[in-house]
Amino acid sequence: MAEDTSSPMDEFCGSTFWNATETWWTNNPDFTPCFEQTVLVWTPCAFYWLFVIFDFYYLKASLDRNIPWNKLSVSKALVNLGLLVITALDLIMALIKKGGDSELPLYDLDVWGPIIKFATFLLIFIFIPLNRKYGVQTTGCQFLFWFLLTVLSIPRCRTEVRLDSNRQKIIDSQETEQHDFSWEEYQFASFFVFFTFSCIMLILNCFADGLPKQTKYQRGENEIPELSASFLNRITYQWFDSMALKGYRNPLEEKDLWDLRPQDSCSEVMPIFAHHWNQNVRKNYRSKARVEPKAQFSNGNVTFENPHGDKNGRKKGMASIMPPIYKSFGGVFLFGSLMKLFTDVLTFAQPQVLSLIISFVEAQEKDPQPEWKGIMYAVLLFILAAFQTFILGQYFHRMFIVGLRIRTALINAIYRKALRISNSTKKESTVGEIVNLMAVDAQRFMELTTYLNMIWSAPLQIALALYFLWQQLGPSVLAGLAVMIILIPVNGVIASRIKTYQIRQMKYKDERVKLMNEVLSGIKVLKLYAWEPSFEKQVLDIRDKEIATLRSTAYLNAGTSFLWSCAPFLVSLVTFATYVLTSEANQLTVEKVLVSIALFDLMKLPLTILPMLSVDIAETQVSVKRINKFLNSEELDPNSVLHDPSKPHPMSIENGEFSWGDEITLRNINIEVPKNSLVALVGTVGSGKSSVVQAFLGEMEKLAGVVNTVGKLAYVPQQAWIQNATVRDNILFGKPYDRKHYNKVIDACALRADIDILSAGDLTEIGEKGINLSGGQKQRISLARAVYSDADLYLLDDPLSAVDSHVGKHIFEEVIGPKGLLARKSRVLVTHGVTFLPQVSSIYVIKMGEISESGTFDQLVKNKGAFADFIIQHLQDGNEEEEELNQIKRQISSTGDVPELLGSVEKAIKLARTESLSDSISVTSADSLMGGGGSLRRRTKRQNSHDSVASAASLKKKQEVEGKLIETEKSQTGGVDFAVYKHYIKSVGIFLSVATLVLNFVFQAFQIGSNLWLTKWANDENVSNDTGLRDMYLGVYGAFGFGQGVLAYFAVVIVYLGGFHAAQTIHNELLAVVIRASVCRFFDITPIGRLLNSFSGDMDVVDEELPATMDSFMTFIFMVLATIVVISLSTPIFLVVIVPIALLYYFAQRFYVATSRQLMRLESVSRSPIYSHFSETVTGASTIRAYNVGDRFIEESDAKVDKNQVCKYPSVIANRWLAIRLEMVGNLIILFASLFAVLGGQTNPGLVGLSVSYALQVTQTLNWLVRMTSDIETNIVSVERIKEYGETKQEAAWELEQDKSKPKNWPQEGRVEFQNFQVRYREGLDLVLRGVSFDIRGGEKVGIVGRTGAGKSSLTLALFRIIEAAGGRISIDGVDIASMGLHMLRSRLTIIPQDPVLFSGSLRVNLDPFEIKTDDEIWKALELSHLKSFVKSLAAGLNHEISEGGENLSVGQRQLVCLARALLRKTKVLVLDEATAAVDLETDDLIQKTIRTEFKECTVLTIAHRLNTILDSDKVIVLDKGQITEFASPTELLDNPKSAFYSMAKDANLV
Repeated sequence: MAEDTSSPMDEFCGSTFWNATETWWTNNPDFTPCFEQTVLVWTPCAFYWLFVIFDFYYLKASLDRNIPWNKLSVSKALVNLGLLVITALDLIMALIKKGGDSELPLYDLDVWGPIIKFATFLLIFIFIPLNRKYGVQTTGCQFLFWFLLTVLSIPRCRTEVRLDSNRQKIIDSQETEQHDFSWEEYQFASFFVFFTFSCIMLILNCFADGLPKQTKYQRGENEIPELSASFLNRITYQWFDSMALKGYRNPLEEKDLWDLRPQDSCSEVMPIFAHHWNQNVRKNYRSKARVEPKAQFSNGNVTFENPHGDKNGRKKGMASIMPPIYKSFGGVFLFGSLMKLFTDVLTFAQPQVLSLIISFVEAQEKDPQPEWKGIMYAVLLFILAAFQTFILGQYFHRMFIVGLRIRTALINAIYRKALRISNSTKKESTVGEIVNLMAVDAQRFMELTTYLNMIWSAPLQIALALYFLWQQLGPSVLAGLAVMIILIPVNGVIASRIKTYQIRQMKYKDERVKLMNEVLSGIKVLKLYAWEPSFEKQVLDIRDKEIATLRSTAYLNAGTSFLWSCAPFLVSLVTFATYVLTSEANQLTVEKVLVSIALFDLMKLPLTILPMLSVDIAETQVSVKRINKFLNSEELDPNSVLHDPSKPHPMSIENGEFSWGDEITLRNINIEVPKNSLVALVGTVGSGKSSVVQAFLGEMEKLAGVVNTVGKLAYVPQQAWIQNATVRDNILFGKPYDRKHYNKVIDACALRADIDILSAGDLTEIGEKGINLSGGQKQRISLARAVYSDADLYLLDDPLSAVDSHVGKHIFEEVIGPKGLLARKSRVLVTHGVTFLPQVSSIYVIKMGEISESGTFDQLVKNKGAFADFIIQHLQDGNEEEEELNQIKRQISSTGDVPELLGSVEKAIKLARTESLSDSISVTSADSLMGGGGSLRRRTKRQNSHDSVASAASLKKKQEVEGKLIETEKSQTGGVDFAVYKHYIKSVGIFLSVATLVLNFVFQAFQIGSNLWLTKWANDENVSNDTGLRDMYLGVYGAFGFGQGVLAYFAVVIVYLGGFHAAQTIHNELLAVVIRASVCRFFDITPIGRLLNSFSGDMDVVDEELPATMDSFMTFIFMVLATIVVISLSTPIFLVVIVPIALLYYFAQRFYVATSRQLMRLESVSRSPIYSHFSETVTGASTIRAYNVGDRFIEESDAKVDKNQVCKYPSVIANRWLAIRLEMVGNLIILFASLFAVLGGQTNPGLVGLSVSYALQVTQTLNWLVRMTSDIETNIVSVERIKEYGETKQEAAWELEQDKSKPKNWPQEGRVEFQNFQVRYREGLDLVLRGVSFDIRGGEKVGIVGRTGAGKSSLTLALFRIIEAAGGRISIDGVDIASMGLHMLRSRLTIIPQDPVLFSGSLRVNLDPFEIKTDDEIWKALELSHLKSFVKSLAAGLNHEISEGGENLSVGQRQLVCLARALLRKTKVLVLDEATAAVDLETDDLIQKTIRTEFKECTVLTIAHRLNTILDSDKVIVLDKGQITEFASPTELLDNPKSAFYSMAKDANLV
């Protein structure tokens, strides 16, 4: 033993440290005892000491405290204590038994071995109480330590047992001479106690400790299991199983989700970010900033400093968000980067092991190596892969968390800033742009973090690959690399082409959706005019262009795919060709070929990612700039308004000058609002009244003067700002609900009747921007909010403009006026009305931004100054009611001689009389339901309300229910029916579907073929001396490759073409169905938004996503099949394992898809409230500031972000959960493929290598395959939704055969006859016409009158068969209209509809969409409809482009265009649904005149709102509740004072 070659380690142990013959060159490998007792024990110890810093970090970062002692922690402590005792005993025994007198020498190992172990165990022992105190429930370092210790002690177990049996043999054989084995026996016993205890510790460390007693945040029962999961549980994501299972059994709902981890919530992320942001802001100022402590929790509020600084602080530059982001989240990110580095290195170990396996098999023929080496290689490959799986899982998880936190921080910083930006900043960007900062830019950050590490990782991977390749093939590698690099710009060129095509396609798509929007909005008019075919054709034309563009994109995409399938191939071809052609000595071996191919494959991903990443980083750079610009923008000056209680009046402005950021808007403003008084601000439009109110609120930039307010403010803006919440929440606005006070407010603000009409009373949800309320209702809710807030000061910015006059009167008396609820408050009222001015304390008249005079009403009238002008101006507009005018008249005449004023009042009274209408109560305007019926005559904005009030309300309720049902049904789909897939495949076409499968199959066959050919070449011995043979191999290899490329190209093209064919079919079917749908059975109950969504969103998926997903799916599924085939070729026994593995895979996939699909849906549902709440906040910022509730809104925003994280986090985890499971399945495939290859006695190294290298790729492929299946399932839902529209109720046929027999000019007479006609809108609703009978002779003029909801509109709709008869019949010229095609009927009647609908396009298309009339006819019609001179004056004449909805024509002109349409058509029957208030009197007269002359011979049915238009008609029909009550000539009816017609005329001052 005493050799000179002994190493220091040998001396340390007193025995050999390393013996290669014993360990490596043997059939029965074993380590030396010295190696086992040093390296194998010290490795785990060193590991723990190295990483213990993480344990300290977790103690510091923990948010919880105090875990009570429990069985687990007590057992851990006891076993640990046991280990300490054993190690101490080892040391003592060594000192006793060895050295000194005893014949056994004492070596260093005997002393240092126990000491090192003792120190380590002691450190771990100290952590047991520490972790308890700081509430750390599990630590990874300790688990890994025990795991390593246990595993590395296994070789020693074997050694000890062997030595023990040897000792027994010695003792048994030599009875005579006694050996002293006591030290060895002791070691044997002590080691096994130590080993047992280590195993127990390992098992104990698999579980997490109990729950902490003290937590910073309340832990609910819905807590996320991750918080109390053990380390093992965390790296395998086993804690997610419960959710996967739940999601698999039934679709997940919001209540099934776990609470957010406290570390990720806004309240944890924000203070850190704010602290670093504020530091960064302060660095930017040279002026000495006040030192501020760390961002503190003042009731959870985080203050952000304003980087724009004071006006005087000199500014060095912009504060950027990047440094705070690095500082706040860099730690976790760096830790992630470390992991990434580790996996990158592991990735490249795999090809090395592969080459070992190949050489092992190669040696089988000549000198076989011992079998255990092969097994070891196989296991090593598996271990490498498994390690990589776990580390990558953690890496992605970490990166996602960082991404989520950055997004949280940015969203909140942007939100807080938006509450404080000044008006000049607001002017620079629209609300949409600000919302985009949050929706797009912050989101972009989140998506980038995952890939950001690729910046260094991709070059590193490429460099490593090149290094190893160089070792295999020498300089020839550079040829391959050159090909790769050349391909990148080629790809770039193709990508930029694709981009231009995409932009073009987007343009067409926008056009198509815009047109669809118009068609759907104006569908009723289209049907009345029978114009659908023209518009259907327009849509289809755009669609054809769109599909053509998509096709070009597909060819390009196929080009990319051709390049990428060729790339690895070309690269290997070029490399191998260079290699064998450069020198005779260079021969390919199996090992070289396969290892090189594996390495080339590893290079493929980083090379693809780099160019994409650079684009992403550039885009994120832009986002950073935009966010920086916004966060650095100017804020409102909080000190512009003082709150000095010593001033005499609660609100005052002295010598104020204010601007909106550019020129001065208000100057010389002096206003005082005494306590409890009402001050009015009046002036013409744009004189600066609202600006004064804004100045009081501190919204304007103050250039000079003093603004002072004392007390709580309430503010009613001119444009009511309504939140997307219930009516009650809008009024309470964060205040507690006090029923008595609340009811008082509701009554005073005249909201009672409106609330009664709403389906759920005051708990009805109001849509975004108050979409389902009328202007008046919004204004009154806004007022109610102010009144309820019970403030001291009220700023009312024209709250009465949007409400009807009698309601206005009610509100003034009950709320604002001297006897109202606010009588004891100080109020500023901006008003346009003259009526209430006599009752205010003082009036300020504002003119051109200055106060021109002020005083009481009487004083100002006497002054005859600006105020008198204002009144005259006001009266000429004539918006006042007659009674109110009389009141003003009295008021003015009492002040003495002001003749010119009185004159204009008289004139206004006359005007008010002529404008009275018959229709005094309208259902839809609830305002009229208050304040006593018909005596208050006013214009009502009549909307086509079909039924009486009662049925309107019931219909609304029913619609709510129906609407809700439709919505939920759509999203709650679990799996998708096979029928949907069948429908899609049928749309693609059988030929294309089969071709796709065949092409993909052949493509994979070629790929396998080319690889097999390579191995054949490498195995061929004769190549080395026969260049001809070599060139043959090279040529065939090249041919294989070329074939692959071509097949790849066609496979992709065919999938895409099939997809587009399907998209075309599906779109055209949907369009046909929707355009032919019945108005009242389909359009009335289906929101346009949802239909449009199908035409844009769903069609988009079918156009673009589905073909791409299908393409990837095909590729991946065939790749997996190819892998299985190759492995089974080389090792047929593999087929046995494939069945259980496939089952494992299938279950993981099913569980994942079900859960993930639902989580994605919940996530996207929870994301939009963040943005809508934000855009709401931006629009209502001034109101929020006025009421001083910014903090509450910030909390709401935080809550919404947190809620989105609650849905987002599990879906991130679901991805990791699946990836770990699938990759383990893949790793098993690797293990079995390599094991069978090694053990199966396979002698062809080429096949073995090939099967293992295929197995190495399979994990990625499996992973993608699952993603693709779930994507297909998600996307096919669009097809399902569109398919559902196929079952829509259709209207009757457009054209029938028997129509052709009718004469060209039918109807010749125009006799219209109703016989006991009944009609209802939809099945299940009440009848709207109940048995109406009348007969109108050809050429008669008939007026139809009746209160709203009496069924007037229903009559015309029935005549056009928009609603079909429920009983009775209508005949025209004796022909039953139900017996002809709809277009036949509708094209032979003419209607001038109530609301003039125009479509975007030329004026000509609007008049004559089918282009059948000559120019002369069109000009003639325009002349008769008094539009000729107007059209002549337009540059484009008849081709004048009309914008969407006819926005660039006045309402009157639109009405005249509709008249021109009617004149062009000129049929025997004309229906005139008279316009309500849209037309001024002049236009109205023109229309009446034209109709009287031009339609003299026609039958004219007029639905009248103004009685004077039908006084000269032949007959009048009076309808009431769907029945005819009177049918006679107007004179006859007016002679009878009892008739309903007479009472209407009396109401209208006509008799």
